Amino acid sequence: MEPLAGRPFASLLDDLASKTPAPGGGAAAAIAGGVAAALASMVVAYSVGKKSLEPHRQTLRRTADRLKEMRGAFLALGDEDAAAYADLNALMKLDADDPRRVADEPGAVRRAVAAPREVLDLALELLGLVERLVGITNPHLRSDLAVAAAIAEGAAASAGWNVRVNLPLLPESERAPMMDHLARSLEDARSCRQRTEQACA
Repeated sequence: MEPLAGRPFASLLDDLASKTPAPGGGAAAAIAGGVAAALASMVVAYSVGKKSLEPHRQTLRRTADRLKEMRGAFLALGDEDAAAYADLNALMKLDADDPRRVADEPGAVRRAVAAPREVLDLALELLGLVERLVGITNPHLRSDLAVAAAIAEGAAASAGWNVRVNLPLLPESERAPMMDHLARSLEDARSCRQRTEQACA
């Protein structure tokens, strides 16, 4: 499958809409994270070099670099998620006692959980970064920061669903810690988005 980063956006939307198992919800969550990071990058670009924001120049430059890394990371995780789901989907079509399924399914399940969990963690980091940008960026672009926060929380929540849907396939001993992490992360994401929106209002 062609990497997400190399696809025209309209073609990517067509692929998401098509009757294929991947790309699907996991890739969509990662793409949303990339969009949020890109929008935050735009706000930073309009802020670097402004005289009134000169004390924050170094912070803004470091933030711009991290946001660029995040955009690439989100897309790479979208590719990982699509590949992991495609592998798991293929295994699940085999008989339950098929030797290949027995051998490969545990690892495939863990990969299918790991990719969206990393998207969730990265979206949470992005939300914290966007919140810190309020007050040190161009005030005319506060609405864009609020939108970035809203989309980033959407990416986190969407990734959470992709973790949750595969949890029943994990060994029972691994489910409770994952559910705890998921619940804390989603609550942190909601709280961060709310604080950012309040600060931007």
